[in-house]
Amino acid sequence: MTAQRMISGIGAATVAADGMVLDTWYPSPQSGALSASQNAHEAARALVAEAVGTDDTRGVSIEQVEIEIDLDAAPSGTPDAYLRLHALSHRLVTPNDLNLDGIFGALPNVAWTNAGPVDPRELDRRRVRLQRAGIQVQGLDKFPRLTDYVVPAGVRIADASRVRLGAYLSPGTTVMHEGFVNFNAGTLGQSMVEGRISQGVIVGDGSDIGGGASIMGTLSGGGAHRVSIGERTLLGANAGIGISLGNDCVVEAGLYVTAGSKIVLADEPVGADGTRPTVKGAELSGRHGILFRRNSLTGAIEAVRRAGVGVTLNEALHA
Repeated sequence: MTAQRMISGIGAATVAADGMVLDTWYPSPQSGALSASQNAHEAARALVAEAVGTDDTRGVSIEQVEIEIDLDAAPSGTPDAYLRLHALSHRLVTPNDLNLDGIFGALPNVAWTNAGPVDPRELDRRRVRLQRAGIQVQGLDKFPRLTDYVVPAGVRIADASRVRLGAYLSPGTTVMHEGFVNFNAGTLGQSMVEGRISQGVIVGDGSDIGGGASIMGTLSGGGAHRVSIGERTLLGANAGIGISLGNDCVVEAGLYVTAGSKIVLADEPVGADGTRPTVKGAELSGRHGILFRRNSLTGAIEAVRRAGVGVTLNEALHA
């Protein structure tokens, strides 16, 4: 196990009455072993010490944990899984560059409240005291909101409930109200996100995911292919893709392009049969400088070579 592939952290784990760990917060995880970043870890210990104790209203205790993990090994438990999610959101490792095999089994289903996690098995018994304390259940899921654990510098998030812990957001990224970013996914530069970035998907610098647009991830029909979007690429409003896009591409609004879509190469000459060549979407995956559009007369999906920049973001908006 090499230092480059290790992450360490001092954290505060929320523990249910039966000993089940509900979550773990790491104020400042570090690359390398615990012994390699003593100053940063001492600062984290001080912050964690403030959190340690019991919360009788939620029926939990908060305990200090100190761990170091091998990024190439599978998660070994809840504190380990949370450290991996923190490493992504703290930008210590990029999406798809760490082992997340079995992470769903390492994360318990939690009742997320405005006062912190609660064991969902305790909700009915504690409902009255929770309500009297002004504590509301905001979700029931394995993954919490990003901003309850990490506030990435240089990023705007209009609706915090739309971005999960484990999202990787680069400085200059704006996630608008209808945008969504899953864990192990995100942006590698300045980007406008008004659509859905699914698990495993990465978006290049200067790209725009239009309102209502959807990117197929590896958790929902994407299979083993990890979809990526290059730089300065525009995914139009209500469009969708199941293939990767290269740099300076445009997908017309409302058009969904999958690996099996039949696409007419509109720049190619007409053959003897009076038609232009047709390929499956998978054959164009990752290509640069392509406009994908729907022919309004025939209904066919067409690919057209294009020159120049695909999209230019508003510099003031993403500064």
